[in-house]
Amino acid sequence: MKLRFPMLLAASFVCATILSSCTRDYICRCTIKYSGEPGLPDSSVREYEIRDTKKKATSACEANSGTYQTGNVTTEETCKIY
Repeated sequence: MKLRFPMLLAASFVCATILSSCTRDYICRCTIKYSGEPGLPDSSVREYEIRDTKKKATSACEANSGTYQTGNVTTEETCKIY
């Protein structure tokens, strides 16, 4: 009977630690650059919050990166977790 309580307490602590540390808030920062035509706006930065595990947040953030072509204008968006 004496061993049961410490083991239960230890198991509860481990479970609480694992569950609470799985998700965190991360900032996804996307830098947007335009090229191809004169008079285009300067680079801009867009940020938003992602609450998830680091691996999933990084994957979701980086999935927004890409290069897009509209006529002569090229838009390059590069996103990273901070």
